[in-house]
Amino acid sequence: MLQEMTRKGRRALRSLSTVVRRRWMWIAGIAAVPLVVLVVLDFALDEPMRRQMERRLNDRLRGYTVQIRALDFHVLGFSLDLKDAVIVQQANPDPPVARIPKLSASVQWRELLTGYVVADFLFDNPVVYVNRQHFKAEVQDEVPIEQRGWQDALQAVYPFKINQFTVVNGELIYVDEGPFRPLQLTRVNFRAENIRNIRSRHRTYPSELYLEAMVFDAGRLRLDGRADFLAEPHPGIRAGIDLEQMELDYFKPIARRYNLEVSKGTLSADGVLEYAPDIKVVHLREVSLHGLHGDLVHSRPTAAAEKQVRKEIGRAAEKVSNAPSILLRVDHAKVANSTVGFVNRAANPEYRIFLADAQLDVTNLSNQFTEGTAVATLKGRFMGSGATAMKATFRPDTHGPDFDLDLRVDDTQMRAMNDLLRAYGKFDVVAGLFSFYSELSIKNGTIEGYVKPMFRDLDVYDERQDREKSAFRKLYEGLVGGISKLLENRPRDEVATKASVSGRVEEAKANTLEVIVGLIQNAFFKAILPGFDREIRRTRG
Repeated sequence: MLQEMTRKGRRALRSLSTVVRRRWMWIAGIAAVPLVVLVVLDFALDEPMRRQMERRLNDRLRGYTVQIRALDFHVLGFSLDLKDAVIVQQANPDPPVARIPKLSASVQWRELLTGYVVADFLFDNPVVYVNRQHFKAEVQDEVPIEQRGWQDALQAVYPFKINQFTVVNGELIYVDEGPFRPLQLTRVNFRAENIRNIRSRHRTYPSELYLEAMVFDAGRLRLDGRADFLAEPHPGIRAGIDLEQMELDYFKPIARRYNLEVSKGTLSADGVLEYAPDIKVVHLREVSLHGLHGDLVHSRPTAAAEKQVRKEIGRAAEKVSNAPSILLRVDHAKVANSTVGFVNRAANPEYRIFLADAQLDVTNLSNQFTEGTAVATLKGRFMGSGATAMKATFRPDTHGPDFDLDLRVDDTQMRAMNDLLRAYGKFDVVAGLFSFYSELSIKNGTIEGYVKPMFRDLDVYDERQDREKSAFRKLYEGLVGGISKLLENRPRDEVATKASVSGRVEEAKANTLEVIVGLIQNAFFKAILPGFDREIRRTRG
């Protein structure tokens, strides 16, 4: 009897256990259905969303096309990943202007606590590539870049407004024409937060902003500050900027278009940048240029373009001079261990003048009159030998150039100047020392001062050096040498001439750069040989 009851109990327990298991299986099955549906949707929605995403992006862009290899939508987290997105410029589709291996967009969950539903964007290893053809097409297009639909396209990626924007290990490349190295920013890490201003007061820079990058091979760039991405008509930013050891020879192709030839040099700077709708400020505390090797080149084919560039620079300088909403200021700038020159390929023969071991120091340079006077001092060796010292003061003014200049060059070896002497005086020398002194002041469109070139121990004619020259050239150079002897100040063995410079600046609207170039071309070079030319004409008469 007891055994029978035990068997019945066991059967009842097994039956109850079976019922319980079945009920839990049903519960688990019912609960799993949504999960299965979500998983299925996770995969089933990816391709339709990818096609729709491409259409939405391309409908908003003008002049560019986006292709997306894959889209991964995460239903549970309501986030998505765009994979291997490629952006091409329609005018120059090969190569693409951008490749984005991964773009992730998701809800910024922490802001849900504040009652805002906003998005977090992350670009992983993006590469932006722009060449000269891309740049030309962009410049020639009548539609401004801000009207190309980039912001609308980015916002179309995700339904919520972007509040955090991050770039990890990005790269920016510019390739110019010719066999030059590309301009590259690598290891670019960028972060902007609070873009929607959800934790800020009105008229502030509420968004944190940070950028770091490797510039070319050895330089470094850091930008750390704040921004207002919702400002109208364009975003505002205020940030500290720190640039270290940027190599200048990478800019060869760009510099050549402005008749500059740069082969060496590094640039460093630190300061503050502020760019907003109602104010523009570039305030650099320190600027350092080290080891520069560069020449300004003049030639007949580019003469008109050179003049136009100077005028454009002048107009830009005039526009910002004392402008109330623009502050451009450099507290201290220095150039060290540099060689700078001027090459005249329009002369016959062409010549190069240069200053070696140049050391330039500039303080308090600004576009605002209220900021005071800028002072520049320069030392170096003219043509590699002549001890050179210059001091200049510059005052910002809206009525034209306003500066004082004091320059002296002592004991330059004249053989290094033979190409210059041939171009302007039609002779060369075998020995001699050249010195030059000048004081000039320009204010209210009027120039006052003097230039004084001086020659010492001059030896023009040498039978061995001039063996291959024509009889006429030998006679001419013999006359020059003889005249220099007649003009010598016997106790000092010097030939000197002094020319006063006074009157109105030729063009009332000329800018400081144009005036300085004009002084170099007319007052400095052409004042070197006036005594020689005058005496030679008198002798021939």
